[in-house]
Amino acid sequence: MSLDRMVLAFAGIMVLISVLLTAFVSIYWLWLTAFIGANLLQSAFTGFCPAAIIFKKLGIKPGNAF
Repeated sequence: MSLDRMVLAFAGIMVLISVLLTAFVSIYWLWLTAFIGANLLQSAFTGFCPAAIIFKKLGIKPGNAF
């Protein structure tokens, strides 16, 4: 799996987890969903993605976007 797909999969999993936590634990977990969305938006414009940096250090092969 390339770095691009890994970042997208990680973001999707985190959004789903935060929605489940919002539904079953507390409404305040929506802040995590908002943070993930803001991070995705800023990485679309700047190309800087902290998750991509971490995955790259873990040895995931680079893709086209990151």
